[in-house]
Amino acid sequence: MSNCAIVGINWGDEGKGRMVDLLTEDYDVVVRYQGGGNAGHTVINEFGKFALHLLPSGIFRNGVVNILGNGVALDPENLWTEMRDVMEKGVALTPDILKISDRASLLLPWHREQDVLEEARLADKKYGSTKQGIAPFYSDKYQKKTVLAGELFYPEELKTHLADLLEWKNLTLTKVYGAAPFTMEMLDRWIADACEKIKPYICDTGEFLKQAQKDGKRILFEAQLGSLRDLDYGIYPYTTSSNTTAAYAPIGAGLPSAKLDNVVGVVKAYSTCVGEGPFVCEMFGEEAEALRKAGFEYGAKTGRPRRVGPIDLVATRYGVEVQAATEIALTKLDVLCYMEKIPVCTKYILNGKETDRFPFPSALKQAKPVIKYFDGWQCDISAARTWEELPRAAREYVSFIEKEIGCKITYVSVGPERDSIIIRK
Repeated sequence: MSNCAIVGINWGDEGKGRMVDLLTEDYDVVVRYQGGGNAGHTVINEFGKFALHLLPSGIFRNGVVNILGNGVALDPENLWTEMRDVMEKGVALTPDILKISDRASLLLPWHREQDVLEEARLADKKYGSTKQGIAPFYSDKYQKKTVLAGELFYPEELKTHLADLLEWKNLTLTKVYGAAPFTMEMLDRWIADACEKIKPYICDTGEFLKQAQKDGKRILFEAQLGSLRDLDYGIYPYTTSSNTTAAYAPIGAGLPSAKLDNVVGVVKAYSTCVGEGPFVCEMFGEEAEALRKAGFEYGAKTGRPRRVGPIDLVATRYGVEVQAATEIALTKLDVLCYMEKIPVCTKYILNGKETDRFPFPSALKQAKPVIKYFDGWQCDISAARTWEELPRAAREYVSFIEKEIGCKITYVSVGPERDSIIIRK
């Protein structure tokens, strides 16, 4: 039996979806264990190009069971839209291959509204939310003021529960933000239009996973975002509202007894960042725009331009430690082909001294990058399928990163397609 987590090492947007899609071939079950519809995993395969926000990235593999765990912010409206879009492209989604935990909390319609209102209130101090309701959702979850997916099977109790929550939430919406209140009629429509459609997929996934574990099934745990967006270990408060670490996978998946045999940390060959917060290695101007266009760095969920920069070895080394990564997948190496000289952030300057340790969040704004340049290879590497087929300059670049972060780079992605990969064993 082998359990593996695929996680982001940096700020998110590293290419986890394409790695889940690739590695799922070797697994029986894929579980999404945290986060919501506030980020996207881009997958390109024989069915087309997909930006998945809630669906696990293993849904394209025949025979693989995909699970949305109890740690997920389950948005019925967006999930059903995503399911419908995927099915229209020829991907079969039945309750046998897609299962939703009955213990997953539902993201309610007012969570998105509150998210928008709070970002507007914060004005120039905003956190950079995608306005998908994630922070209000997790806040309510820890206040025990959400609805579990399994409650859909108990309509009378659900209606009473929603009425109580409605009264409480309207106090915030109307008195704090001056917004219009929600009504029970609005919630009735929400249940009919979205919740009832996903209801056939809701079940006791914990029991399913325990049996899968007993049967020796191989389980892949899929994370959203990356180490630096983790609520506890990231660049707080510019983080997401859940734990993006591999250590949380057994809890958020609904299988607390699971032991991880392998943690694949995904790192982009350069740095990208969506949203607000300190980003020490950030590029600006024409240099940044050239890299953004080469990598098509625009948010899968929002479409907004990503902030870009050279690979940040200080942040990456920290991310590897936080995730306890056992091996690394380096993605988008092909994007750097246009560069004559490739910058790498090797250290920070903080308080006049060089450091290779990632600072406390409050100190990050004062940190400056130390940049080292490597020779570029300036040729197309997208057809390479073995390590030896890469130009020497590209191999030297990858080997330097591997040495500096102290973790084996097993996978090198040279294109977005499933087979555009070099596997170093």
